[in-house]
Amino acid sequence: MKENTVQFKDYQNTHQMLKETVDRCSGQMAYKWFLEDSGQPVSVTWGEFYDQVKKVSKSLMALDVKKDDKVNIISYTCYRWVLSDLGITSIGACTVGIYQSNLPKDCKYVINHSDSVLIFAEDEKQLEKLLEIREDIPDIRKVVLFKGSYDKADDWVITFEEFLKLGKDVSDEDFLEQTSTVNPDDPACIVYTSGTTGVPKGAVLTHDNITFTAQTVRECGEFMDDDEMFLFLPLAHVFARTCSYSAILVGNTGVFNRGMPTLMDDMKAARPHWFVSVPRIFEKVYSKVMSGAEAKGGMTLKIFQWACNVGNQVTDCKLEKRPIPFVLDFQYKLATKLVFSKIQEALGGRMRWCISGAAPLNPDIEKFFHAAGILVLEGIGMTENMSFSNVNRKDNYRIGWVGPPGPGIEQKIGEDGEIMFRGRNVMKGYYKMPEETAETITPDGWLLTGDLGEIDSENFLRVTGRKKEIIITAGGKNIAPAAIEGVIATSKYVSQVCVIGDQRKYLSALVTPDPDNIKDYAEANNIPFEDIDGLVKDERIIRLIESQVEGKNREFASYETIKKVTLVPEFTIENGLITPTLKLKKNIIREKYSDEIDEMYPE
Repeated sequence: MKENTVQFKDYQNTHQMLKETVDRCSGQMAYKWFLEDSGQPVSVTWGEFYDQVKKVSKSLMALDVKKDDKVNIISYTCYRWVLSDLGITSIGACTVGIYQSNLPKDCKYVINHSDSVLIFAEDEKQLEKLLEIREDIPDIRKVVLFKGSYDKADDWVITFEEFLKLGKDVSDEDFLEQTSTVNPDDPACIVYTSGTTGVPKGAVLTHDNITFTAQTVRECGEFMDDDEMFLFLPLAHVFARTCSYSAILVGNTGVFNRGMPTLMDDMKAARPHWFVSVPRIFEKVYSKVMSGAEAKGGMTLKIFQWACNVGNQVTDCKLEKRPIPFVLDFQYKLATKLVFSKIQEALGGRMRWCISGAAPLNPDIEKFFHAAGILVLEGIGMTENMSFSNVNRKDNYRIGWVGPPGPGIEQKIGEDGEIMFRGRNVMKGYYKMPEETAETITPDGWLLTGDLGEIDSENFLRVTGRKKEIIITAGGKNIAPAAIEGVIATSKYVSQVCVIGDQRKYLSALVTPDPDNIKDYAEANNIPFEDIDGLVKDERIIRLIESQVEGKNREFASYETIKKVTLVPEFTIENGLITPTLKLKKNIIREKYSDEIDEMYPE
């Protein structure tokens, strides 16, 4: 189907979209996950899933949760997250996710600001947070625990199993009558921004936002009937939710991992056909592969480097849409057998494509995966438009660009270079923030993204920077730091980079070392250490990182080069320096390390 002729179905709500798939695929596998202790797979069919969704909805009705009521879910991505979400939205209530990594004070803000009345919590760890702030969240009637135990004398908390029994007297007729009251413009979820620049804002996303976006995503991807997709990103973020809703629309099986420590083991066991990820995961895999090859050295390293060279030549042919010469094709098959097949097997061995979004992916890393036979399609979106506007296509892609918009989505560049979007995926507004909504959506419906970019003659979009992050040096040079940070982070010894230089004579950077590779380097060079924080102060480690940055500087114009570097401990969610989606909170980082920054500018 040509994208400009796509006919979108006007679903009344998410329940109708789900029911359509259930009727079509009732006996097929809908979801699969792995038991925490044994790793054994467990699955449910679409028919079984729908029966469980009804139970969740009925129990919510028994607890007097009404249309437009807000319900929180604070949990790692899992089957019960998706199950509860569909149970909530099917009866017109509104899901409000909370990152499981949030501190109690951050949970309190989202719970109270969203006017929530009930919370689904993952386990005892999340329950402890809620008990700590219990007196400050008076509107919460009940906490439903996905797993774990609690004080039986406290009727504020019940298990998920106990919760499901509450709706046994609610009839199917009452359930269906309630679903029929839910309209396209009704809120289905409120997704709070990760707060890189201030107080989190709650983007109100409607049923039409969800069902439209699922359809436009379907037209941009290659989805087969028996596909399985791997889901590990936090469902509190809309990027993962859009992935989940799209899989529901097309009837693909969703496979959940057990947690970040078992991510690669679970992916290998799941053998997915596609998945979506943030760049950080690709960066970590890239770093691990590179450092592993270098550690082996000798002939193994030479074969690896030869394979990468062959793969890059094949990539160039594909990008330029040239035929692959016979000899090069033979070499690539050999390189795949010797090297690339191992990387492909680590991702399950059945991967046809994957999507990187939420932040820029370094083109060198994207090209490496492409050379290895793993197609990473970069896309873009934001919380305010269901985290989807553009994506490269499997048969039409470019490295370093985020592709054309999805069908039904308009894009343009404002007079100041800002990227703008319009379409049925754009949020209704920020919850209880009319002024911020007016600053973000124009009267004629254009969403202001804060990104700078360019659109070419084929409607491909390239993002060149963030308006608020553009560095203007004392010499008047405008510099987008994201690309520089991405290049430096390709060093196996570097983890995170924050470029400094606004109103300064030159650029500097705060750099966090890669924990594993730096420890290996320290041990190999007899550098004593107790922990990674101690290594950032060691002169030999500092010189190593400085040499790495100096090498990467060759890829930049002179005014873009990093002149000075300061090593600092890792930026984490716990120390408040990154968001739950792993974005740097640059304002807070600059404030925390103001003295160290000033030392890099002695004048």
